Amino acid sequence: MVGLFAALLLVSSGASPTSVPNAENFAACNAEARDAVGTRGSDSAAASPTMKDRQQAERARRGETSRSEDPQLAGIDPEGAKDPAYQAAYRTCMRKSGF
Repeated sequence: MVGLFAALLLVSSGASPTSVPNAENFAACNAEARDAVGTRGSDSAAASPTMKDRQQAERARRGETSRSEDPQLAGIDPEGAKDPAYQAAYRTCMRKSGF
């Protein structure tokens, strides 16, 4: 019974990791994505865009501003969202940051 109480106490106290990205995280990942896209040809380790990145970029270029279903694209620069390579680099940064 004590073990169950302790487990409930930990859960209710917020001890579980629930990170939510903030404006600072968005700015850092937008900067990293801009850098990655700017040096596209010189970095073979750069993130590769997926078909979904290409589709979302096409929608962004058409001006369809529907919110992405991908939570790792939250906070992405609207202009950067038009470039699938930017999206891939942004998502990679968010993932590395724990989001």
